Amino acid sequence: MNGPRPTLSVCNTCQAGRELAEGETPPGALLYEALRVQVDVRRAPVVLREVSCLASCERGCAAAISMPGKWTNLLGFLSPALASDLLDYVHAYAASSTGTVMPSRRPASLGTLILGRVPHPEAA
Repeated sequence: MNGPRPTLSVCNTCQAGRELAEGETPPGALLYEALRVQVDVRRAPVVLREVSCLASCERGCAAAISMPGKWTNLLGFLSPALASDLLDYVHAYAASSTGTVMPSRRPASLGTLILGRVPHPEAA
């Protein structure tokens, strides 16, 4: 992919709505690591970044996808097992002119995981 790449921001502190045992790795960090591996294996054209909180604690693990000129989408209820499907979604998002990926165009596992959308500043 030439030009801008989508950015996938993953909450690495997400506890997926539960208390963690002492020393337990947060599920959000596990999701980030699974995505990092998938990005490397697939050579996916995405900027993957860790963020500290997406304020979606009861709906975690959470990630946000953004790209210049497109709506930003907040996804929740994610898990490391969905990493490959999430990268398929990133591909569909990048191909969309607005960032809208209809449920029929998403991997089935991500059909209802969009928590919200934020328009880009110039959106009408």
